[in-house]
Amino acid sequence: MKFLVWLLALFAAAVALTMAAHNPGYVQLVYPPYRVELSLTLFVLGLLTLFVLGYFAVRLFFAALHLPAYVKTFREERAQNKGRTAMMEALTAFFEGRYATAEKAAVRAMELGDKSGLNHIIAARSAHELREFGKRDTYLASAEGKAVGESTMRLMAQTEFMLDQKLPQSALNSLKELHDTGSHKHVGALQLELKAQQQARNWDAVLNVLTQLEKRSAIDAVVAEQLRQQAWLEKLGMQTQDLAALLAVWKNMPSEFRRRTRIAALAASALIKLKDCKNASQIIADSLNAQWDSELVTLYGDCQGGAGVAQIEQAEKWLKQHTSDAGLLLALGKLCLHQGLWGKAQSYLDASNGMAPSRASYTALGQLAEKLGQPELAFRHFQKAMELG
Repeated sequence: MKFLVWLLALFAAAVALTMAAHNPGYVQLVYPPYRVELSLTLFVLGLLTLFVLGYFAVRLFFAALHLPAYVKTFREERAQNKGRTAMMEALTAFFEGRYATAEKAAVRAMELGDKSGLNHIIAARSAHELREFGKRDTYLASAEGKAVGESTMRLMAQTEFMLDQKLPQSALNSLKELHDTGSHKHVGALQLELKAQQQARNWDAVLNVLTQLEKRSAIDAVVAEQLRQQAWLEKLGMQTQDLAALLAVWKNMPSEFRRRTRIAALAASALIKLKDCKNASQIIADSLNAQWDSELVTLYGDCQGGAGVAQIEQAEKWLKQHTSDAGLLLALGKLCLHQGLWGKAQSYLDASNGMAPSRASYTALGQLAEKLGQPELAFRHFQKAMELG
């Protein structure tokens, strides 16, 4: 179709030229004393030619006026393209672990005029990996004042650097600055905050961040449970010298963690040292009833408070189900020794040693021998305890 249109146009032009060539009209130009006569066809062609030449002359004039700006733009675009190429080279080198090459490429990109804040971050991260902290901080400082997204990159990188250097408070300050910029806490920031709060030993904050990560399904459930258990262990460990504070932490702890062996053992040990054997024995009993543990039941024998007989009865109930547990037999031996039940103490301690000889059982036997007025036997038991220790 387009070919047909051009063909018709060409025929129309040919017809127009033929008619114009046979046109008898003419144009006379007079400028005394000169007179010029031209055919109308030649005059029209002359005017068309003059118009075309004038048009191109005007275009050439304006092109000459804009030439400096065009050259400047061309040079800037060429430099920008080179800068982007250098930035891609820096990214590739960084993720390949070639940090010195990555830093040089990022600096070259900045020198070429690439304005992306990513160059500063790559250079800073590379310098950090090379342990050149002064250069790293200089690159970070040069990244300030960038757009919101680039500012976020800078603060995230700064937080990671502080955590790597074990400076949790500085890391938390960077995260606070990130929050103050109006940026919401995304998953990456929450994960960094979790590490920072762990390093700072802010265990309440650790529990709070874990909850936020779980809501976003951003942490494995098993890992979250392990970290939560660690947080409660640390909270208990910080209060082992203050009975009221220790009991307050225990009261606020979820019931599922109270019955866990490690937590129960730590709380019971602290309570025994603080002379609160009633709560200690209850904590151990609750945990053992939920999940049996031979090491924890050994600690039950150290709860030598006013309810010794009741404790012995409870331990003997357990013995019906765990007849071959050396730790339980040791605990019974200690409890009977404390209550002055020499015969039963001897029987339980010997049975414990028969299954798994231990320093604690021989020490208890030495104490029993002393109570029975047998110093030589006591000495042999204590000596054996030292050998096992």
